[in-house]
Amino acid sequence: MNGDSACAEGAISAGCRFFAGYPITPASELAERMSERLPQVGGVCIQMEDELASMAAVLGASWAGLKAMTATSGPGFSLMMENLGLGVMLETPCVLVNIQRAGPSTGLPTMTGQGDMMQARWGSHGSYEIIALAPISPQDIFDLTILAFNLSEKYRVPVLIMADEVVGHMSEKVTMPTIAAKDLVERRRPKVKPGKYLPYKPDADLVPPMAVAGEGYHFHVTGLTHDERGYPVMTVEAHDRLVRRLVDKIRLNRHDIIKYKEFQVEDADIIVCAYGISVRIAQLAVRMAREEGIRAGLLQLITIWPFAEQRIRELSLQAKAFVVPEINYGQIVLEVERCAGDRARAILVPHMGGSVHSPQTILEAIREATQ
Repeated sequence: MNGDSACAEGAISAGCRFFAGYPITPASELAERMSERLPQVGGVCIQMEDELASMAAVLGASWAGLKAMTATSGPGFSLMMENLGLGVMLETPCVLVNIQRAGPSTGLPTMTGQGDMMQARWGSHGSYEIIALAPISPQDIFDLTILAFNLSEKYRVPVLIMADEVVGHMSEKVTMPTIAAKDLVERRRPKVKPGKYLPYKPDADLVPPMAVAGEGYHFHVTGLTHDERGYPVMTVEAHDRLVRRLVDKIRLNRHDIIKYKEFQVEDADIIVCAYGISVRIAQLAVRMAREEGIRAGLLQLITIWPFAEQRIRELSLQAKAFVVPEINYGQIVLEVERCAGDRARAILVPHMGGSVHSPQTILEAIREATQ
Protein backbone atom coordinates (compact mmCIF):
# COMPACT_ATOMS: atom_id res chain seq x y z
CA MET A 1 0.00 0.00 0.00
CA ASN A 2 1.08 3.61 -0.28
CA GLY A 3 2.33 5.65 2.64
CA ASP A 4 -0.86 7.68 3.02
CA SER A 5 -2.91 4.50 3.40
CA ALA A 6 -0.34 2.98 5.74
CA CYS A 7 -0.55 6.08 7.93
CA ALA A 8 -4.32 5.72 8.13
CA GLU A 9 -4.01 2.06 9.08
CA GLY A 10 -1.40 2.90 11.71
CA ALA A 11 -3.76 5.47 13.21
CA ILE A 12 -6.60 2.95 13.40
CA SER A 13 -4.27 0.38 14.97
CA ALA A 14 -3.29 3.00 17.55
CA GLY A 15 -6.95 3.49 18.48
CA CYS A 16 -7.75 6.60 16.44
CA ARG A 17 -11.53 6.86 16.02
CA PHE A 18 -11.93 10.42 14.75
CA PHE A 19 -10.58 12.13 11.67
CA ALA A 20 -11.39 15.62 10.43
CA GLY A 21 -9.70 17.00 7.35
CA TYR A 22 -9.94 18.86 4.09
CA PRO A 23 -8.74 17.39 0.77
CA ILE A 24 -5.29 18.52 -0.32
CA THR A 25 -2.62 16.94 -2.51
CA PRO A 26 -0.62 14.87 -1.58
CA ALA A 27 -2.50 13.97 1.65
CA SER A 28 -5.94 13.32 0.15
CA GLU A 29 -5.43 9.56 -0.06
CA LEU A 30 -5.03 9.47 3.70
CA ALA A 31 -8.40 11.19 4.21
CA GLU A 32 -10.01 8.90 1.63
CA ARG A 33 -8.71 5.81 3.43
CA MET A 34 -9.99 7.09 6.76
CA SER A 35 -13.40 7.83 5.26
CA GLU A 36 -13.65 4.17 4.25
CA ARG A 37 -12.07 2.56 7.29
CA LEU A 38 -13.25 4.56 10.30
CA PRO A 39 -16.97 3.67 9.89
CA GLN A 40 -15.92 0.01 9.77
CA VAL A 41 -14.40 0.26 13.27
CA GLY A 42 -17.04 2.49 14.85
CA GLY A 43 -15.19 5.74 14.24
CA VAL A 44 -16.15 9.08 12.72
CA CYS A 45 -14.65 10.79 9.66
CA ILE A 46 -15.70 14.33 8.76
CA GLN A 47 -14.71 16.47 5.79
CA MET A 48 -14.58 19.98 7.20
CA GLU A 49 -14.97 23.24 5.30
CA ASP A 50 -11.27 24.10 5.65
CA GLU A 51 -8.11 23.32 7.56
CA LEU A 52 -8.80 25.74 10.42
CA ALA A 53 -12.05 23.97 11.18
CA SER A 54 -10.40 20.57 10.77
CA MET A 55 -7.88 21.25 13.51
CA ALA A 56 -10.57 22.72 15.78
CA ALA A 57 -12.73 19.61 15.32
CA VAL A 58 -9.81 17.36 16.21
CA LEU A 59 -9.22 19.27 19.45
CA GLY A 60 -12.89 18.98 20.37
CA ALA A 61 -13.00 15.27 19.61
CA SER A 62 -9.96 14.70 21.80
CA TRP A 63 -11.58 16.46 24.74
CA ALA A 64 -14.61 14.24 24.17
CA GLY A 65 -12.34 11.25 24.81
CA LEU A 66 -11.38 10.08 21.33
CA LYS A 67 -7.96 9.64 19.81
CA ALA A 68 -8.13 12.11 16.93
CA MET A 69 -6.10 12.98 13.84
CA THR A 70 -5.99 15.26 10.84
CA ALA A 71 -3.81 15.36 7.72
CA THR A 72 -2.77 18.09 5.33
CA SER A 73 0.06 19.55 3.25
CA GLY A 74 1.88 22.89 3.04
CA PRO A 75 -0.87 25.53 2.59
CA GLY A 76 -3.22 23.66 4.89
CA PHE A 77 -0.44 23.23 7.46
CA SER A 78 -0.10 27.01 7.57
CA LEU A 79 -3.82 27.38 8.21
CA MET A 80 -3.67 24.87 11.07
CA MET A 81 -0.98 26.75 12.99
CA GLU A 82 -3.38 28.89 15.02
CA ASN A 83 -5.31 25.92 16.38
CA LEU A 84 -2.11 23.91 16.76
CA GLY A 85 -1.00 26.56 19.25
CA LEU A 86 -4.38 26.27 20.95
CA GLY A 87 -3.88 22.52 21.21
CA VAL A 88 -0.50 23.07 22.87
CA MET A 89 -1.99 25.53 25.35
CA LEU A 90 -4.95 23.27 26.13
CA GLU A 91 -2.61 20.24 26.34
CA THR A 92 -4.75 18.31 23.91
CA PRO A 93 -3.46 14.95 22.65
CA CYS A 94 -3.90 14.58 18.88
CA VAL A 95 -1.88 13.82 15.75
CA LEU A 96 -1.35 16.12 12.77
CA VAL A 97 0.11 14.56 9.60
CA ASN A 98 1.85 16.79 7.07
CA ILE A 99 2.60 15.10 3.74
CA GLN A 100 4.97 17.80 2.52
CA ARG A 101 5.09 19.15 -1.02
CA ALA A 102 7.26 21.75 -2.73
CA GLY A 103 6.45 25.32 -1.69
CA PRO A 104 6.15 28.15 -0.84
CA SER A 105 2.48 28.96 -1.40
CA THR A 106 0.80 26.34 -3.60
CA GLY A 107 4.16 25.54 -5.21
CA LEU A 108 4.25 22.10 -6.83
CA PRO A 109 1.16 20.38 -5.37
CA THR A 110 1.94 16.89 -6.67
CA MET A 111 5.69 16.90 -6.03
CA THR A 112 7.81 16.33 -2.96
CA GLY A 113 9.39 18.72 -0.51
CA GLN A 114 10.75 19.02 3.02
CA GLY A 115 10.24 22.74 3.41
CA ASP A 116 7.99 22.72 6.48
CA MET A 117 10.49 21.42 9.04
CA MET A 118 11.14 24.71 10.81
CA GLN A 119 7.47 25.66 10.57
CA ALA A 120 6.70 22.46 12.47
CA ARG A 121 8.75 23.77 15.39
CA TRP A 122 8.11 27.50 15.20
CA GLY A 123 4.87 27.83 13.20
CA SER A 124 2.70 28.92 16.09
CA HIS A 125 3.50 31.84 18.35
CA GLY A 126 4.83 31.98 21.88
CA SER A 127 7.17 29.65 23.75
CA TYR A 128 6.30 25.98 23.50
CA GLU A 129 7.71 22.56 22.62
CA ILE A 130 6.34 20.12 20.06
CA ILE A 131 7.06 16.54 19.01
CA ALA A 132 7.63 15.79 15.32
CA LEU A 133 8.56 12.50 13.63
CA ALA A 134 9.90 11.86 10.10
CA PRO A 135 9.14 8.52 8.37
CA ILE A 136 11.18 7.10 5.47
CA SER A 137 8.80 4.48 4.03
CA PRO A 138 5.19 3.23 4.10
CA GLN A 139 6.16 0.70 6.78
CA ASP A 140 7.87 3.42 8.77
CA ILE A 141 4.89 5.77 8.62
CA PHE A 142 2.64 2.96 9.85
CA ASP A 143 4.93 2.33 12.83
CA LEU A 144 5.58 5.99 13.59
CA THR A 145 1.89 6.84 13.52
CA ILE A 146 1.36 4.42 16.39
CA LEU A 147 4.31 5.99 18.19
CA ALA A 148 2.89 9.46 17.53
CA PHE A 149 -0.38 8.59 19.24
CA ASN A 150 1.45 7.02 22.17
CA LEU A 151 3.62 10.10 22.69
CA SER A 152 0.64 12.39 22.29
CA GLU A 153 -1.39 10.57 24.91
CA LYS A 154 1.54 10.27 27.30
CA TYR A 155 2.58 13.92 27.23
CA ARG A 156 -0.76 15.57 26.38
CA VAL A 157 0.61 17.41 23.37
CA PRO A 158 -0.13 17.49 19.63
CA VAL A 159 2.36 15.31 17.74
CA LEU A 160 3.34 15.98 14.12
CA ILE A 161 4.22 13.42 11.48
CA MET A 162 6.41 15.24 8.97
CA ALA A 163 6.35 12.95 5.95
CA ASP A 164 6.97 13.96 2.36
CA GLU A 165 5.14 13.35 -0.90
CA VAL A 166 7.42 10.48 -1.93
CA VAL A 167 6.78 8.57 1.29
CA GLY A 168 3.07 9.37 1.06
CA HIS A 169 2.68 8.18 -2.51
CA MET A 170 5.21 5.37 -2.82
CA SER A 171 3.82 1.83 -2.60
CA GLU A 172 5.70 -0.90 -0.73
CA LYS A 173 4.95 -3.93 1.39
CA VAL A 174 3.57 -2.99 4.79
CA THR A 175 3.29 -5.50 7.62
CA MET A 176 0.44 -4.58 9.95
CA PRO A 177 0.61 -6.72 13.08
CA THR A 178 -2.17 -6.82 15.63
CA ILE A 179 -1.26 -4.20 18.22
CA ALA A 180 -1.76 -5.41 21.79
CA ALA A 181 -3.48 -3.12 24.26
CA LYS A 182 -0.33 -3.14 26.42
CA ASP A 183 1.57 -1.51 23.56
CA LEU A 184 -0.81 1.43 23.36
CA VAL A 185 -0.63 4.42 25.67
CA GLU A 186 -3.90 5.85 26.94
CA ARG A 187 -4.11 9.28 28.50
CA ARG A 188 -3.90 9.32 32.26
CA ARG A 189 -7.35 9.78 33.79
CA PRO A 190 -8.05 11.58 37.08
CA LYS A 191 -8.17 9.43 40.20
CA VAL A 192 -9.86 12.02 42.40
CA LYS A 193 -13.59 12.59 42.70
CA PRO A 194 -15.13 15.10 40.28
CA GLY A 195 -15.44 17.77 42.94
CA LYS A 196 -11.72 17.72 43.65
CA TYR A 197 -10.50 17.57 40.06
CA LEU A 198 -8.22 20.33 38.77
CA PRO A 199 -7.80 19.88 34.99
CA TYR A 200 -4.35 21.47 34.88
CA LYS A 201 -2.83 20.22 38.11
CA PRO A 202 0.19 18.22 36.96
CA ASP A 203 1.56 14.98 38.32
CA ALA A 204 5.25 14.63 39.11
CA ASP A 205 6.09 14.28 35.41
CA LEU A 206 4.47 17.70 34.77
CA VAL A 207 1.59 16.13 32.79
CA PRO A 208 -1.93 16.63 34.23
CA PRO A 209 -4.48 13.78 34.19
CA MET A 210 -7.21 14.45 31.61
CA ALA A 211 -10.92 14.01 32.21
CA VAL A 212 -13.42 13.37 29.43
CA ALA A 213 -16.20 15.84 28.73
CA GLY A 214 -19.57 14.51 29.78
CA GLU A 215 -18.40 12.19 32.55
CA GLY A 216 -19.25 14.48 35.44
CA TYR A 217 -15.98 16.33 35.84
CA HIS A 218 -16.11 20.10 35.91
CA PHE A 219 -13.45 21.75 33.80
CA HIS A 220 -12.79 24.87 31.80
CA VAL A 221 -10.41 25.20 28.85
CA THR A 222 -9.09 28.43 27.38
CA GLY A 223 -6.19 29.60 25.26
CA LEU A 224 -5.64 32.38 27.77
CA THR A 225 -3.04 31.98 30.47
CA HIS A 226 -4.81 29.92 33.13
CA ASP A 227 -4.44 28.38 36.56
CA GLU A 228 -4.84 24.74 37.56
CA ARG A 229 -8.62 25.11 37.37
CA GLY A 230 -8.36 26.19 33.76
CA TYR A 231 -9.62 29.71 34.45
CA PRO A 232 -7.83 32.80 33.07
CA VAL A 233 -5.26 34.42 35.33
CA MET A 234 -3.70 37.52 33.78
CA THR A 235 -0.50 37.76 35.79
CA VAL A 236 3.15 37.48 34.89
CA GLU A 237 3.65 34.89 37.62
CA ALA A 238 0.89 32.60 36.35
CA HIS A 239 2.17 32.85 32.79
CA ASP A 240 5.72 32.03 33.82
CA ARG A 241 4.56 29.01 35.79
CA LEU A 242 2.33 27.67 33.00
CA VAL A 243 4.72 28.17 30.08
CA ARG A 244 7.66 26.67 31.96
CA ARG A 245 5.62 23.54 32.60
CA LEU A 246 4.39 23.27 28.98
CA VAL A 247 7.99 23.45 27.78
CA ASP A 248 9.64 21.39 30.50
CA LYS A 249 7.26 18.41 30.23
CA ILE A 250 8.87 17.83 26.81
CA ARG A 251 12.42 19.04 27.45
CA LEU A 252 12.86 17.05 30.65
CA ASN A 253 11.67 13.88 28.93
CA ARG A 254 13.89 14.12 25.85
CA HIS A 255 15.52 10.80 26.69
CA ASP A 256 12.15 9.09 26.26
CA ILE A 257 11.06 11.01 23.16
CA ILE A 258 14.12 11.37 20.91
CA LYS A 259 14.85 8.49 18.54
CA TYR A 260 17.43 8.05 15.78
CA LYS A 261 19.27 5.31 13.91
CA GLU A 262 22.92 5.10 13.01
CA PHE A 263 24.70 3.34 10.17
CA GLN A 264 28.48 2.90 10.20
CA VAL A 265 29.10 5.92 12.39
CA GLU A 266 31.51 4.11 14.74
CA ASP A 267 34.60 5.07 12.74
CA ALA A 268 33.07 7.75 10.52
CA ASP A 269 34.96 10.91 9.69
CA ILE A 270 32.06 12.25 7.64
CA ILE A 271 28.50 11.78 8.91
CA VAL A 272 25.49 12.30 6.69
CA CYS A 273 22.59 13.57 8.78
CA ALA A 274 19.27 12.99 7.01
CA TYR A 275 15.56 12.51 7.57
CA GLY A 276 12.53 11.41 5.58
CA ILE A 277 12.98 10.07 2.06
CA SER A 278 16.45 11.64 1.93
CA VAL A 279 17.68 8.90 4.29
CA ARG A 280 17.19 6.26 1.62
CA ILE A 281 19.17 8.24 -0.93
CA ALA A 282 21.89 8.94 1.63
CA GLN A 283 22.28 5.23 2.42
CA LEU A 284 23.44 4.59 -1.14
CA ALA A 285 25.72 7.63 -1.10
CA VAL A 286 27.39 6.41 2.10
CA ARG A 287 27.98 2.95 0.59
CA MET A 288 29.48 4.56 -2.51
CA ALA A 289 31.75 6.67 -0.30
CA ARG A 290 32.90 3.61 1.64
CA GLU A 291 33.78 1.90 -1.63
CA GLU A 292 36.07 4.84 -2.36
CA GLY A 293 37.76 4.43 1.01
CA ILE A 294 36.01 7.38 2.67
CA ARG A 295 34.92 6.61 6.21
CA ALA A 296 31.35 7.87 5.95
CA GLY A 297 28.37 7.12 8.18
CA LEU A 298 24.71 8.01 8.39
CA LEU A 299 22.64 9.47 11.23
CA GLN A 300 18.92 9.07 10.56
CA LEU A 301 16.81 11.54 12.49
CA ILE A 302 13.53 9.85 13.41
CA THR A 303 12.52 12.48 15.94
CA ILE A 304 13.02 15.90 14.42
CA TRP A 305 11.62 17.84 17.36
CA PRO A 306 12.86 17.82 20.05
CA PHE A 307 16.16 17.84 18.19
CA ALA A 308 18.86 15.26 18.92
CA GLU A 309 21.22 17.91 20.26
CA GLN A 310 23.21 15.71 22.59
CA ARG A 311 23.96 13.07 19.96
CA ILE A 312 25.05 15.66 17.40
CA ARG A 313 27.39 17.19 19.98
CA GLU A 314 28.84 13.78 20.81
CA LEU A 315 29.40 12.91 17.15
CA SER A 316 30.96 16.31 16.49
CA LEU A 317 33.86 15.25 18.71
CA GLN A 318 34.82 12.50 16.25
CA ALA A 319 33.59 13.73 12.86
CA LYS A 320 35.26 16.27 10.63
CA ALA A 321 31.96 17.29 9.07
CA PHE A 322 28.23 16.64 8.83
CA VAL A 323 26.64 16.48 5.39
CA VAL A 324 22.95 17.40 5.52
CA PRO A 325 20.81 16.68 2.43
CA GLU A 326 17.45 18.43 2.58
CA ILE A 327 14.68 18.97 0.06
CA ASN A 328 14.70 22.67 0.90
CA TYR A 329 17.26 25.46 0.91
CA GLY A 330 18.54 24.75 4.41
CA GLN A 331 16.54 24.20 7.61
CA ILE A 332 17.64 21.30 9.82
CA VAL A 333 21.24 21.97 8.78
CA LEU A 334 21.03 25.09 10.95
CA GLU A 335 20.32 22.92 13.99
CA VAL A 336 23.20 20.61 13.11
CA GLU A 337 25.49 23.61 12.74
CA ARG A 338 24.34 25.02 16.09
CA CYS A 339 24.99 21.75 17.92
CA ALA A 340 28.28 20.93 16.20
CA GLY A 341 29.67 24.38 16.91
CA ASP A 342 33.25 24.88 15.73
CA ARG A 343 34.12 21.22 16.27
CA ALA A 344 32.77 20.01 12.92
CA ARG A 345 31.50 21.64 9.74
CA ALA A 346 27.86 21.39 8.65
CA ILE A 347 27.56 21.16 4.87
CA LEU A 348 24.14 21.66 3.32
CA VAL A 349 23.16 19.69 0.23
CA PRO A 350 20.06 21.62 -0.84
CA HIS A 351 17.33 20.62 -3.24
CA MET A 352 14.53 23.08 -3.88
CA GLY A 353 11.89 20.38 -4.18
CA GLY A 354 9.93 18.50 -6.78
CA SER A 355 12.18 15.44 -6.72
CA VAL A 356 14.71 13.71 -4.47
CA HIS A 357 18.49 14.12 -4.43
CA SER A 358 20.76 12.16 -6.69
CA PRO A 359 23.06 9.87 -4.65
CA GLN A 360 25.93 11.31 -6.68
CA THR A 361 25.15 14.81 -5.40
CA ILE A 362 25.38 13.65 -1.78
CA LEU A 363 28.56 11.69 -2.59
CA GLU A 364 30.16 14.81 -4.01
CA ALA A 365 29.36 16.66 -0.77
CA ILE A 366 30.95 13.81 1.21
CA ARG A 367 34.07 14.10 -0.93
CA GLU A 368 34.11 17.87 -0.36
CA ALA A 369 33.87 17.32 3.39
CA THR A 370 37.11 15.33 3.40
CA GLN A 371 39.08 18.28 2.09
